[in-house]
Amino acid sequence: MTGVSSSPPPATGPATVPPLDPALAARLKRTDTGLVCAVVQQHDTREVLMVAWMDDEALASTLATGRATYYSRSRRSLWRKGDTSGHVQWVKRVSLDCDGDALLVEVDQVGAACHTGDRTCFDASPLPVRVGSRAEA
Repeated sequence: MTGVSSSPPPATGPATVPPLDPALAARLKRTDTGLVCAVVQQHDTREVLMVAWMDDEALASTLATGRATYYSRSRRSLWRKGDTSGHVQWVKRVSLDCDGDALLVEVDQVGAACHTGDRTCFDASPLPVRVGSRAEA
């Protein structure tokens, strides 16, 4: 048969995301490797779920798509939360701290946030803290 191919069509990658707004990029204070710390919190309960890292591309993707995207320091690549696990983070709000060196990412977490399968990465036993009294002023 002429004009008919038995091979599948080429795979399409993720949608192209516009670069990070230059005004926002100028406000970021990145590590030496170009990363910003992202503290991830459940939007309605305020539960801290995890801490991750973002580069400019991950932040731009997160803001443009509403899906949390991070930078993996060990794999040296982007990863979108939930693509392999199904435990998606739908982004409700992203805030930059006063110093520009950390982000608060408020999400609606579907399933576990931690790679161990726990709801949060902070489910382990709390560390002992010596409780003292405040000095009287």
